Amino acid sequence: TLRKPISQSSMADWASKNLNMHTQGIFRRRISISNMLSWNGGSIKKPMLITSNRTIKKEACEMFKLVQSYMGDRQTRMDRNHVALVTVTKCWSMQGLRDELYIQLIRQTTDNTCYRSLAWGWELMAISLAFFSPSPKFQSYLEGYIYRHLDSDENIAQRIKELVDLKNKKNSKSRKKRKQNTEDEGLPISTYAKYCYRKLQKVAVTGGKKGLRKPTVEEITHARNAIVTPSLFGSSLEEIMLRQQDMYPGNKLPWVQTQLSQQVLALGGEQTEGIFRIPGDIDEVNALKLQVDQWRIPSSLSDPNIPASLLKLWYRELEEPVIPQQFYKECISNYENPDAAVAVVQLLPELNRLVLCYLIHFLQIFAQPSNVSRTKMDVNNLAMVMAPNCLRCQSDDPRVIFENTRKEMSFLRMLIVHLDTSFIKGLV
Repeated sequence: TLRKPISQSSMADWASKNLNMHTQGIFRRRISISNMLSWNGGSIKKPMLITSNRTIKKEACEMFKLVQSYMGDRQTRMDRNHVALVTVTKCWSMQGLRDELYIQLIRQTTDNTCYRSLAWGWELMAISLAFFSPSPKFQSYLEGYIYRHLDSDENIAQRIKELVDLKNKKNSKSRKKRKQNTEDEGLPISTYAKYCYRKLQKVAVTGGKKGLRKPTVEEITHARNAIVTPSLFGSSLEEIMLRQQDMYPGNKLPWVQTQLSQQVLALGGEQTEGIFRIPGDIDEVNALKLQVDQWRIPSSLSDPNIPASLLKLWYRELEEPVIPQQFYKECISNYENPDAAVAVVQLLPELNRLVLCYLIHFLQIFAQPSNVSRTKMDVNNLAMVMAPNCLRCQSDDPRVIFENTRKEMSFLRMLIVHLDTSFIKGLV
């Protein structure tokens, strides 16, 4: 659900307190906030945001050139993939640069008269959000900026026309060049904005790319493709099923769910101590995620903790949990009643019911005494590690969260013990 972020006046107030005000001319006149936050064809001599870190000060100016290069406003010998990789890697490695990148992108996508450059600026923002989030204090500002562009295509086209007409009056020689610049290229800006808005909500919670391995060109390409083609991770169940319709039209369940589950079993996960509790190597999990999102399961897998960790991540990142939010209260109200808990499952939408039953059937394999003796993961442990991936408490009150966590675990335990999932055998 889209919620309305901070107002434009609050955004202006934030900018006045946090922007590193630039000057121009021989008299060093201060540039207004509106000019500081409007497209600039030149370079900058100091960061956009106030900072005392010398490294950040130097890197910020170089990064502005990279942003201009990616958007096609500055010539470079590097291809755009490599420019994006260098930019993203700088910010991924150096936390202090992240807000600076986002404010630079806000600047370069404001009052930009070249639609192609504008679209590429939004594209770089979308790619960046796949790797790292802004700081908590900057998130609401970025959210407000993106929110204003969710349905702004007509306004953007009109604004470009006004700016071009204004410049044409000042310099008639630029008319031909500017006319070419206003030709629409690429996706509507609202498409980028809607993607960025959803991505920002998720990355603010998950924190972006983890691990020690730096971003790769493959990950950059994947992040760009995800703008148009929904990922198998972080989307809704309906979107995932729609995406797999061409490849697996007869499947009743998400391919990613069944394949990762089968991989865990194929690698002996039901005989592996601490399965689902001990995380797989994060870089290996990231690499597998990239492959799975391209419908590939590598044959080189040997550690069952890798697909097990990715499977948990898939459940956790679903746009709406397997048990939809409207059923949450019924679940935690019936955490001690086996019949009522099973009855809740029957009320779920058909797709959610099948996905949940497949998961419970899968966990029931691990709950068998012969497997528990090897994994040391009994039904209580399985419920503890899986409940947060199936149910989401919306409260901000720590006491409510703590109390509900216990009820969520108990509810899932009821399903593992009492839900009949025999019908799921052989279903794909």
